[in-house]
Amino acid sequence: MAGMPPLTAIRAFEAVARHLSFTRAADELGMTQAAVSYQIRIIEERVGAPLFLRKPRQIALTDAGARLAPEVSRAFAILRTAFAETGDRAEGMLSLTVTHTFATGWLAGNIGQFQIGHPDVAVRIDTSNVLVDFTQEEFDAGIRATGKLPPGLVGHPLAKVEFAPMLHRRLIEQYDIRAPADLLRVPQISPEDPWLPAWLQMAGVGHGAQLPKAFIRLGTQHLESRAAIAGSGVAMLTPLFYADEIAAGQLVQPFDLVGWEGHYYYFTYPENCRHWPKIRAFRDWIIDATAPLRALEQS
Repeated sequence: MAGMPPLTAIRAFEAVARHLSFTRAADELGMTQAAVSYQIRIIEERVGAPLFLRKPRQIALTDAGARLAPEVSRAFAILRTAFAETGDRAEGMLSLTVTHTFATGWLAGNIGQFQIGHPDVAVRIDTSNVLVDFTQEEFDAGIRATGKLPPGLVGHPLAKVEFAPMLHRRLIEQYDIRAPADLLRVPQISPEDPWLPAWLQMAGVGHGAQLPKAFIRLGTQHLESRAAIAGSGVAMLTPLFYADEIAAGQLVQPFDLVGWEGHYYYFTYPENCRHWPKIRAFRDWIIDATAPLRALEQS
């Protein structure tokens, strides 16, 4: 039984059979006529029969060629459809990896604006604080909080990663919060959060200050904010994401001082994907949509 001919030879046969012309097939494939003829000879040797009748001014399929041509054409049609459908699905699905805080604090409430403007692009969001290697996992882009992006990634700063203590108004009265040092008397939510000692140092509270005893470990700002709203203690939160809760009186930011350690929320993606239409569309949208966040940032 004859083995499978090279794909280049099969492609040449399909083109010649479709055009019934070596010249037109060569033009389509970007090959010389001699090269096309060589590829046809490879197939003829493999099947053991001539595929074309070569006449002075035209060519025609032999019986063997006529049997083979429709099957080869059908196979290429299947391949073209498969690649087209795969491309459509890939272009129509944007997979994002997003930090918990940005996803819950801003993106979830605003992603509908992007969908309205780009109904042909479905967005899949995976919330994780783990840095993703785009070469190893099937994500197109991400939103990460960092001070420096790894090599090979493009990054667009969306907002500063600022922080400040927030708590329920009842606790301000209960613990008589008048100065930053007074926060040391309030139960601390999420003890591993390094933002509280950093903020206290910025506020002039000494290194040797006794931090409040830790009793809750929640791990995400969204959960920490819910605990703070419930009056469970003081939480270090990003003010940009809690403007509504502050306006509604659910949370109080007792001091104007806001901490920042040089980190930004970046929209980031591999350099070799910068021209993908779906990434360009989301990039342009999110940079414009987050402009109010940057306007609210404290310098």
